[in-house]
Parts: sequence; structure tokens; C-alpha cells
Amino acid sequence: MKVLVVDDDRVLADVVAFTLRREGYRVILAYDGKSALSRWEEEQPDLIILDINLPIIDGFTVCKRIREQADTPILLLTVRSEEDDIVHGLDLGADDYVTKPFSPRQLVARAKAVLRRGYQTPASPIRKVRDMTFYPNQREVIISQGEPISLTPLEGRLLDYLMLNAGQVITTDAIIDHVWSPGGGDRDMLRQLVRRLRSKIEVDPANPTIIKTIPGLGYGIIGDRAET
Repeated sequence: MKVLVVDDDRVLADVVAFTLRREGYRVILAYDGKSALSRWEEEQPDLIILDINLPIIDGFTVCKRIREQADTPILLLTVRSEEDDIVHGLDLGADDYVTKPFSPRQLVARAKAVLRRGYQTPASPIRKVRDMTFYPNQREVIISQGEPISLTPLEGRLLDYLMLNAGQVITTDAIIDHVWSPGGGDRDMLRQLVRRLRSKIEVDPANPTIIKTIPGLGYGIIGDRAET
């Protein structure tokens, strides 16, 4: 299994590469955004570990360009702790992030969790709830005969899980384990993900009628059951 590691800090990149090779991964290195895109096209890796602060082309742009063409899992590396930067990376389609400094064990655990999500069961069947139809293969949802709404991989996994369990309240921990796999994701990331999904499918995201928050429990599409 191939992992593309992109970081302009060559010492750190070598440490990450050594850690991953010790776990049995084949590692490809790139030290700037332009090289990262070239290596991605040439090697078609199974996972990309991508630093945000890169020369020539920044990591956000690299993430956006790759996500426009493929679903290759992307794990962001960042020294930034500002929520806006993390949200921006996830909005562009990144699957997870690790904030520097991090331990090698932490990085490997998050990388494995991202890879598990990418190699789980085949795409779910088409889901229908109310006037909403979700097409997992295309990651598109249509509401009331409107135009298709494109979702990121994480948004698609969340919506599919909520629609599959329509009519039920799903606990926060259960959703995190499903969307990110055990060992990945947290409650803040889930809140951000729910917010982004609501911004795409709700008429008024501040007063949602589709994805309900159940305080102290979790989330759910209440009062409906999914059709397949």
C-alpha cells in the first residue's frame, strides 16, 4: 500500500516516512505542492499525508485539485490550531487532520483509520427519505426534484448513515465511529461536519428540519424511515 507524504520540512518528512515504512507501507515523498500533484498523478497512492504550509502551491490548493478528480484519502498535517483553517481543509474534502507536533504512533493510528474508511464495504444503495434522494456512488443528493447537490466523502458518509437510520436517534459516539472509524474524529469535527452538511441540504441551516440535534444524545432524521 502506497502513501504519499508531502512536507517541506525534510527532516519531519523523513521521520514520517521511516515510521510508515516500519509499518509496512511504501512511501513516496514530495516537498512542495507542485511536486505533490505530479507524484500523485504518477503513483496514484492509497493515502496522502499533506502539510498545509507548502511552497509553490499550498496544501489547501493541492487538496482541492486532487479532490476535484479523485477520492484518494487525504490526512492533513498542520501547525495551525485555528478552527477556521481546519474547517477550510475539511470543507475542501480532506478526511482527517493531525496538528503538529504529533507522535509517530498518533500519526500511524490516524492514517490507518483513514485507510480503513477507504476500504470498507462497497457503496450503499440509493437512499430515499421524505423528498430527499441520496446517490452514494455519485455522492449527490437531490431534494424536491432540485439540482443535484455534491457532497464531500465525509458528508456523504454522514448523510448515508443518518438516512439508513432515519426515524432513530444515533449517538454522537456511534456516528463518529461510523464516519471516521474508531480512533479517528472527535465531537468538534462531527459538529463541524453536521454544520457543513446542513448548509448544503437545509433551507435554513440555523433552524434545521432534516438533521435534528438531540441534546445529550446525538443526531437523527426523526419521524421518517429510509427506503432503498
